[in-house]
Amino acid sequence: MSRFAPRIHVLLASDAPLGLVIRRGPSKCVATLLWDRRRDEFQLGQWLKGRIYERRSDLSPDGKHVIYFAMNGNWKSESKGSWTAISRAPYLKAVAFFLKGDCWHGGGLWTGKKTYWLNDGHGHAIAHDTTSVRRDLTSQPSDNYGGECLGVYYHRLLRDGWKLVDRLHVAKWKDKDIFEKTLGKGWTLRKIAHAEIGAPVGKGCYWDEHELVGPSNGQVIPCPDWEWADLDRQRIVWAANGKLHAALIERDGPAQEVELYDFNDMTFEAIEAPY
Repeated sequence: MSRFAPRIHVLLASDAPLGLVIRRGPSKCVATLLWDRRRDEFQLGQWLKGRIYERRSDLSPDGKHVIYFAMNGNWKSESKGSWTAISRAPYLKAVAFFLKGDCWHGGGLWTGKKTYWLNDGHGHAIAHDTTSVRRDLTSQPSDNYGGECLGVYYHRLLRDGWKLVDRLHVAKWKDKDIFEKTLGKGWTLRKIAHAEIGAPVGKGCYWDEHELVGPSNGQVIPCPDWEWADLDRQRIVWAANGKLHAALIERDGPAQEVELYDFNDMTFEAIEAPY
């Protein structure tokens, strides 16, 4: 049986040099880590025996809170098997806990440092709430990208500076949407977001691939191993093969590449949140 590298997805804070790494692997085990993007230091938060839907999750602009949608499949438990939670990054212990009981909708987006849009869809039941952040009842995304991951993920990309440049229907249950973000020095990062049944081995039904588009006409550098990538100030950062990397953007392309962190050998730890 093939052993796959852990899947890595990162949420970046818009107003602070922080990020939240969501590390998944094995498939029903996930960890969160706080990334200090100024020092490139990483702090382990907590593990969850279950699944966090990273495309339905978001980090607050100041990096202090995370809203996430999770599932452990214990449908008769107190959590109803799936839930949306708000926690203090990088931990997962909920300060606000909304029971879901299915995998439609869920999760949400931050509309400010202390306000969030809840992707309510078919509805949540409030287990407990908090006064430290509040639900923004005036916010509702204008476009509808469906009741699963894309309904949150695409709005997060657009909010964070990505442009949706094309939508392609490839075949039945097989679509891909093209996003682009300007990197500087004439370079563009292209994100190809796939949504399909029968995805390649080792990938979920929603997965991304990336390309670098250069200043010369037709110059495209495929990056087949990059499962997540974005712009972090004057550098490009990406995840590939269970590791996080960074490089400066120069006229000739990425330069001075460094490996920031290797998440491959991490194993489950029972960790209590300090609150």
